[in-house]
Amino acid sequence: MEELSPLRITPTVRALSSALRGKRENVQDSGEGKGDRVFPEPEKLWFKESSAKNLRNRDFLSPTSMLNTLFANGQVPPAVMSRVLSLRGSGVLPVAGGEVMGEGLRLRVDRAAAFQAVLAGGTTEYLKPSGQREGCVLLNCPALHPKPNIPTPDTLSLGQLRTVLLADHMGALLRRQGFEVFFCPTLPEDSDIIAFLRALGIDWPTAPGDWTNEEREEKLHKVLENSPYRERGTERHRRTSGGGGRKADEEEEEEENEEVLRINLKRVFQEEGLLGYDPTLGTCTVHRDSVSHLAQLDLSTADCTVSMVTTIHVTSCQDEFRQQQIAMLWRASGATHTQRQLVCGPVKTPGSHLTGEQYLQLRKGQMKEASEMKYGDKVEGQMWDDIIKVMTSATVRFELLSTVHTSPVTLDVQREGSVSTKGPRGGVFVMYNCARLHTLFDSYERGVEKGLYPEIPEGSKLDFSALKEEGEWLLLFNYLIPFAELLNQSGQALDCEGGGARVNIKTEQICKFLVSLSKDFSSYYNRVHVLGEPLPHLFNQMFCRLYLLRALRELYHSALETLNLPPIRQL
Repeated sequence: MEELSPLRITPTVRALSSALRGKRENVQDSGEGKGDRVFPEPEKLWFKESSAKNLRNRDFLSPTSMLNTLFANGQVPPAVMSRVLSLRGSGVLPVAGGEVMGEGLRLRVDRAAAFQAVLAGGTTEYLKPSGQREGCVLLNCPALHPKPNIPTPDTLSLGQLRTVLLADHMGALLRRQGFEVFFCPTLPEDSDIIAFLRALGIDWPTAPGDWTNEEREEKLHKVLENSPYRERGTERHRRTSGGGGRKADEEEEEEENEEVLRINLKRVFQEEGLLGYDPTLGTCTVHRDSVSHLAQLDLSTADCTVSMVTTIHVTSCQDEFRQQQIAMLWRASGATHTQRQLVCGPVKTPGSHLTGEQYLQLRKGQMKEASEMKYGDKVEGQMWDDIIKVMTSATVRFELLSTVHTSPVTLDVQREGSVSTKGPRGGVFVMYNCARLHTLFDSYERGVEKGLYPEIPEGSKLDFSALKEEGEWLLLFNYLIPFAELLNQSGQALDCEGGGARVNIKTEQICKFLVSLSKDFSSYYNRVHVLGEPLPHLFNQMFCRLYLLRALRELYHSALETLNLPPIRQL
């Protein structure tokens, strides 16, 4: 069974660390006064190499500094060395050899065996999360809630668009891991904003245009009226935190109105022991749009199959304070769900100001222009409309999602600029290289039909030691093998307790992964002629390369799926 386990980086590093450390009582001291040494954590003992330069002579390295911590004068005992070199185990990459050099103990993986294990055994296990999770996650997008009117493509800012795209991406990632995912708010099915989101490939929940949630809103308002956190009488004159977007004079008028509903939000998070909330949250006047927001949250969690839901409010930094108010109001209404905020930095467009609609149309026009420059009169008809739609969506997604979510994004939106169909320019570059793989296999199939090449044989009949190009190992070791663990990360981030109101998820990693993959694949593909002369003695190497590139094609599809981007077969 061990041989059938998919190879993984993390179990390999853990096994190598265990082999190197052994039992602590057997680790030698390196001299007097060193008996109380603090031993390094296992995950710090070894580093996986990733650069093409280092991968020429090593795949894993335990640095000299680590060896000096573990062993007298950094000398690895023969028994320990033997243990490391003979390492085996579930999911552990096979070791071919190793030696201690100036930089530390370096190891080389048995690459032919690794290629065989990954490619010949089928890549399914490498294209999905390494484990399935359970639970229910609600992704709430404050930018789409009525305030009081439903947003339109022309009122949606680029910062707000970033939060919507982020929620869409997170939903796809979490569903892949096994979570039940819901989105909030529900939008009218015939609204302009829904048409806009669909143009970007976003499938957001809808309801008929005449649908209302008034009954739920009334119920929530009554619950808040009876909340233990409601302020009455003399409490009214305490400092408030606003909360409804009303002007100061309106607030003063409401002070005299006995029917005004105010909730002390600071008491909510203090008495319930909730960490990370703004200490200036005070008393919030409950307005209709706030109740509408809470009713949408209640509606969205009504169909969850588990009692406890993790709610992630995906919000812009400008709206973070307001969303903390909503979160505490929901808590005050009796909701016990875990609530976290995924806060996005601003989107800057030096020299211009664009709405979401203007930005989408700008990129669509540039994409069409770039396609016409390359393909001329062929760019017409439904097929090209569909291609331009997907490519525009890819451009927008990579521009807004490739940056760490807390950091600002700066866009070049000058109209004289253009979207290149080549060069490492984010989404277009990724889609172009994915299309190259489809073109390659179309060429191979035509060669088979003409009798130039035989059908690809079973992987067990191939000798994968023919894959000697450094680019081939780099594609397997840096992309195919680690991808499953990359997919796990967003779910793992939700497990972190005690992190306060904010949750930090590495939302940029899939985009960066795809851009990096495309650069390395493009370099390899430009250098290596995969479909060689139709000579029998060359077929084994060609088939091995086709196995690798077929796995890469599926890897592209799997990663693009988390961005809700369908692959394009030709460009």
